[in-house]
Amino acid sequence: MNSKLLRKGVLGIAGLAFASGVVAGPATAQAAPSVESKPVAVTVLADKVDKGTLIPHGVQGEQSRIDLDDEQVANVKAIIAATKKAGMDERAAVVAIATALQESKLVNLGHLGERNDHDSQGLFQQRPSSGWGTVEQITDPEYSTMAFLKGLKQVDGWQDMPLTEAAQTVQVSAYPFHYAQWETQAADLVAEHWNS
Repeated sequence: MNSKLLRKGVLGIAGLAFASGVVAGPATAQAAPSVESKPVAVTVLADKVDKGTLIPHGVQGEQSRIDLDDEQVANVKAIIAATKKAGMDERAAVVAIATALQESKLVNLGHLGERNDHDSQGLFQQRPSSGWGTVEQITDPEYSTMAFLKGLKQVDGWQDMPLTEAAQTVQVSAYPFHYAQWETQAADLVAEHWNS
């Protein structure tokens, strides 16, 4: 996807970006790396969720995994609840959780002072200056998830995109391919918590 088309799509997302083109971060005009995709087995016990809906296109690249504490698990559950409230399916929850894993490791981050990336905050590192909402809103897990999902809904064909491309189209990260590494853990978390 070229950067002109990417910026145009982002600007059209429900007024989440300013008309001047200021968005959550610099867009890059890189083509997706050529990586062999293959289906991945989700490693949770339960047959609570149709596993084919979680990773329908296979994963790209090496996968990362972190141990989660109670706060991070609560944020996973909040993302899943918001996804259901938005009327979206398990795949949308996988994309949202993988995005939050990359952006904040599922920790609801406040302003980090000198270490802060512009004015990015919350689970999705959304920026008030880019129209995502107030600081209070973007540090509320339900609000920030709903804002992310609102953007995702407006990406034509997001269901048919690799996870990292769908996430990048909403987030416009300086590191667009980093989302892919969290797909397996995100799918495991959705399978574990979707019906809990």
